[in-house]
Amino acid sequence: MDQARSEIVAWVGSQVLPHERDLRAWLRRAGAGEADIDDIVQEAYCRLAALKAIDHIANGRAYFFQTARNIAAERVRRARVIRIDYATEIDALNILDSEPSPERVVDSRQELRKVRSLIEGLPERCREIFKLRRIHGLSQREVADLLKVSENVVEAQAARGLRLILAALAGEADADPTPSGRSAHEHPNRKRDR
Repeated sequence: MDQARSEIVAWVGSQVLPHERDLRAWLRRAGAGEADIDDIVQEAYCRLAALKAIDHIANGRAYFFQTARNIAAERVRRARVIRIDYATEIDALNILDSEPSPERVVDSRQELRKVRSLIEGLPERCREIFKLRRIHGLSQREVADLLKVSENVVEAQAARGLRLILAALAGEADADPTPSGRSAHEHPNRKRDR
């Protein structure tokens, strides 16, 4: 992985990922449905993964929230029928973005399909934990209790899943899960799941 991609992946892990739960809560308060929330969060991660550099970003949390607000506003503008309180909440954000082009809509849908495919390609334990944490929004403790594993395993596997997905989106072939469930850069004798 090149230096810029490594920095972006590390930045997302430390400056953005810790704020996902707050973002999901804000989207719920704004009236978004769970399916919409999942789509908005995944699209936000796709856009962050597509960044060429992060040195212009002063606040990861604010950037993550603004990215999600932009995505939510685009979805509202595309929707034919929306809840009035949801539209009012989004309008109150004073977002002045223009409507995305048809090409951007197609690109976004393709990116979302790719992310979903990458999630399905994760090793089984990693995929299960990633989905529970990042898609269903369960806490680390809730996932640990549900799967009867330690919170450390949950944290490590959720982070691993995100790293693999971001690296794959960045075009790094060595980050794609192999049939054995290990990425190409993992040592074969290294202990995986507990």
